[in-house]
Amino acid sequence: VQLQASGGGLVQPGGSLLLSCAASGSIPSLTYMGWYRQAPGKRRELVARLSSVGSTYYQDSVKGRFTISGDNARNTVYLQMNILKPEDTAVYYCNFYTYQNDYWGQGTLVTVSS
Repeated sequence: VQLQASGGGLVQPGGSLLLSCAASGSIPSLTYMGWYRQAPGKRRELVARLSSVGSTYYQDSVKGRFTISGDNARNTVYLQMNILKPEDTAVYYCNFYTYQNDYWGQGTLVTVSS
């Protein structure tokens, strides 16, 4: 199973982007769907995560600006990013986690700049 992420690009500060990530096949016992990001020179960090029962987690820096949503039946996860800031610039990776496997997308670049 492969994950395909899309939706990144160049946006001005204050703008919005919608990231999408879809799995190429079925993932049994999917526990979490999430988005991570890695800025130049920094470690990869968890941005937002959605559990199979619908609970969400957001990193403090994105609370109130980003919204994660997903469709378990279609193995698809989204990240709506609003009021983007230059510090949100990073490569964003989607992640699907089960207790047996950990799946990663190829990354999509988000650049926030005027």
